[in-house]
Amino acid sequence: MENPIAFGHGKFLTHYDDVVFFQFNNNESFYNLDLKTAKKFIDIVVTLCNGKPMSFIIDIRGFRGSFSAEAANFLANSSELLKLRISEAFITNSIATNLLIASYKRIYDPVTPHVICDEVRSAEQYCLQSKNTFYGSD
Repeated sequence: MENPIAFGHGKFLTHYDDVVFFQFNNNESFYNLDLKTAKKFIDIVVTLCNGKPMSFIIDIRGFRGSFSAEAANFLANSSELLKLRISEAFITNSIATNLLIASYKRIYDPVTPHVICDEVRSAEQYCLQSKNTFYGSD
């Protein structure tokens, strides 16, 4: 893992040079991810990807809260992310978070391949498979 960048409740880094790893920690159930923060998150991801499409692992096991409709829409439809995002693997440990992610994907981003996992290893395997499919290395 390299290039760790911390911002707000998140930590971002590249993982094995082909996966962007996000880790979010927040215990405040009233937290609401806003558009300004979502834009900063995208800036960080663009920097880490350096123009190379990658899979994303999003570890939200320690996260509580929600996101604004504007932030969700922006994250799903950002032209910068659309060029860089191969797939997403969400790591969760609660039914509430699983439901939040499933709703987000259904409403805002039904196109990007994704999986919801409960451990890092499963997320890594999914991302490797997605990357190989994307680059034609199956």
